[in-house]
Amino acid sequence: MLRALSLEKRYGARRVLSGLSFAVDQGGALVVTGSNGSGKTTLLRMIVGLVAPTRGSLELALPRGRIGYLGHEPLVYRELTATENLDLYGRLYRVPERRERIGMLLERFGLWEARGERVQTYSRGMSQRLALCRALLHDPALLVLDEPHTALDESGALLLDRELEALARNRTLVVSTHDPARLEGIATARLELEVRAR
Repeated sequence: MLRALSLEKRYGARRVLSGLSFAVDQGGALVVTGSNGSGKTTLLRMIVGLVAPTRGSLELALPRGRIGYLGHEPLVYRELTATENLDLYGRLYRVPERRERIGMLLERFGLWEARGERVQTYSRGMSQRLALCRALLHDPALLVLDEPHTALDESGALLLDRELEALARNRTLVVSTHDPARLEGIATARLELEVRAR
């Protein structure tokens, strides 16, 4: 489903990624680790098409609309409610039976009671849960998650662990993390990145 060959990314003179090659089969789960500054976020942004490689190739065997992405920012509108945010994304992605799907995701991620509140009143953990709902709303074939456990309390982290375990049965996952032990049960491949010298 996803194949990279000799990927390189530079920002001016700064080399972030160099000579990176890997493959993820359909239904696989690639866990990406590395210290801060090693290029994890850059790689994930490259996979979803937000950043172009400087050199090398990245082949993706599905349309961009079949990707679910969670970055460092939740990518939701703070002045809208959870329901309004998900309804907007559902219309953009033409999600069939979107109201039922929105309700199911809000219930699953513990946001049903807060569905009518503006996101600006949410804690960081609640915003992260809503961002996960957004990423899953259109039932993506490939799910790309950058540090998805960020800001979640222990109950939220356990909920996400269970969700990822269920998703790994029939989805392709690429997940960056500082805590690879959490993903040990689902990982089919691992990629450890290192901070690159200039």
